[in-house]
Formats: sequence, structure tokens, C-alpha cells
Amino acid sequence: QVQVAESGGGLVQPGGSMRLSCKVSEATRDGYAMGWFRQAPGKEREGVSCISRTGDSTYYADSVKGRFTISRDGAENTVNLQMNSLKPEDTAMYYCAASLYDYCSGNKKFYEYHYWGQGTQVTVSS
Repeated sequence: QVQVAESGGGLVQPGGSMRLSCKVSEATRDGYAMGWFRQAPGKEREGVSCISRTGDSTYYADSVKGRFTISRDGAENTVNLQMNSLKPEDTAMYYCAASLYDYCSGNKKFYEYHYWGQGTQVTVSS
């Protein structure tokens, strides 16, 4: 069974940077599109970013565009989310997910992702 595991979260000051990593086990020949979601207390789950199987297409939410960068390393079955210029409103639990549907857009919903990690907490505060 495919397993997803996030790492790299923690406490960071406003304006700082942090890199999240997501490792996927039992990778298939074709692989998966990979997405990052986040959820803050009292708010709905938000799609942050997505990258296609080959990395040819990506998606970023308007709230993180220009600050976050998603990338993948197929050889290591790893997807990264580089987060720069962090703001307090970026504070949330961040989830990595794998999807068999190979597309990335703002219309791709959380239920279109088949495998999920348990999340890693990101706290932006001074």
C-alpha cells in the first residue's frame, strides 16, 4: 500500500523560510501527482500547491504564489515545498497527498487525492 509521510515543520519567525518534504513509498511506474494542503484552526482545508507526475505543470494558491515553490525528486520519491517570506497566516497543519489523477489546478479537490500523510505543523510567530 502507498504511504505518504511529511517532515520539516516547526516554528519559524515571520519573514523566515522553511522547507517541507514528502516521501512516498511503493512508487508505481507512472507515479502520482502530488499536492500540498493546509488547514488552520477554524478554517477549511486549503489547497496550497500541486505538481504533476513529471513536474511539467504546477499549481499555487494565490495566497502563496511567489513565495512557495514545489518540486519533486523522482529518484528519491520525494516532493518538497520551499516556503519563503513566511507570514503568521501561513500557520497551519500541512498535509502532503498523492493523486492518480495527473493534473494540477485550483479546481482539484482534496477528495481527488488517494493517499495522505498525517501532516506536519508549521507555526509562524515571533
